This record gives sequence, structure tokens and C-alpha cells, in this order.
Amino acid sequence: MLLTEGELQEQIGKLDGWKLDDGAMVRKYVFSDFMKGIAFVDEVAAISEAFAHHPHITIDYKTVTLRLSTGEEGGITALDVREAHEFNEAFEKTR
Repeated sequence: MLLTEGELQEQIGKLDGWKLDDGAMVRKYVFSDFMKGIAFVDEVAAISEAFAHHPHITIDYKTVTLRLSTGEEGGITALDVREAHEFNEAFEKTR
């Protein structure tokens, strides 16, 4: 079920670094070197498999950008929010 605009604003306010962009949640993670970013992407892949829900991932040297939405629902759901929290936790461990 899609989150309402009010729910989206509330949840984004609780997620460090995430913002809304064209119907998706987006965050850029910056690392001190390329390999730390790649290690983070490995963690993102494992989390995504566990959730059976996969973000769009862009790697640009030391910056990894994740974009989350639920295509089947046509927007952002609670699943996206839960997964974003997990990605933030993985970032704290990886950086």
C-alpha cells in the first residue's frame, strides 16, 4: 500500500540523508575510497535479497546512490522505508 504524502514526509524526516525525488526515495552515500563503496554495495545486495526488493544503484567512484520505490505499487511503500533504515545501518558499519 502506498504511503500518503503526510506519511512520506514523516518517514523521510526520520531517515538520515534520504529525500523524495520524482516518486522515489533517494540517498547518496559518500565513502573515503572506492572499495568501501563497493563493500557497501555488497551489503545493499544482501539486504535487498533478504527483502526480495531491490533498489536502483549507481556507483560513481566514491559515491553510491540508492533509489527506492515499489514499482508494483507505483510509488513508495512501508517496505521502501524499512529497507532504507537497513541501508543506513549498513552504511554506518561500512564507512
